[in-house]
Amino acid sequence: MAEAVLSRSGEPQRRADIPPRLHEVALGTLRRMIVHGELAPGQRLSEPELCDLLGLSRTPLREALKLLASEGLVMLRRNRSSIVAPLDPAALHGLFEAESCIEAFAAGLAATRMTAADLKRLRALQERMELLRERGDLKGYFDLNQRIHRAIVAGAKNPALLEAHDLLIGRLARARYLALAIQGRWEQSIEEHRNLLAALEARDAERARHVFAQHIGRTGDAIAAFAAARAKPKPTPISPQP
Repeated sequence: MAEAVLSRSGEPQRRADIPPRLHEVALGTLRRMIVHGELAPGQRLSEPELCDLLGLSRTPLREALKLLASEGLVMLRRNRSSIVAPLDPAALHGLFEAESCIEAFAAGLAATRMTAADLKRLRALQERMELLRERGDLKGYFDLNQRIHRAIVAGAKNPALLEAHDLLIGRLARARYLALAIQGRWEQSIEEHRNLLAALEARDAERARHVFAQHIGRTGDAIAAFAAARAKPKPTPISPQP
């Protein structure tokens, strides 16, 4: 098994001297395309087209699709093309409830356990994130937003919480990215993050829990409404009577 190290964001990262395997290349590329909406919910995944796009054979592509299916991003269909998993409002509700429990509880712990150096790094990340908002860089903003959420959970200094969070956040990445693109949610998200940072810097555990739970709840509500609207059947036009 390849040896992994931690990136600056604290996430697992392959050592620079160990090249990624072909299915890992396909996995990373397809995951980003799905999370960023370049491959839309319900879209058919043509294996010949994806092989041409990625410059790979079918074997590593199929291995990558299986892994994406385990993450809830792809649906494998027997004797038919795989598709990007549709957004399921009920499933999303459960996932956001779980995220709220983990992140809000972690924020309360982090308010008393983060070091001064931790808080300084968090403020620097917040400032960089706000610059990305000013530039309109949604992808860059989202990636940094993910790092901030993880840094706060890591600030709780509880490895079990962080492990649970890492397993969950990948399944929510696509929904969280789509939520930011919803009208008005981006600006609201920035303000909520400012309030959360202020609570952490004030060492106010109760306030940190409340603000983070509210932040996650609003994101969940926004994407659930979006998913429900997409799931509604479109009315069939009524042809005029002869």
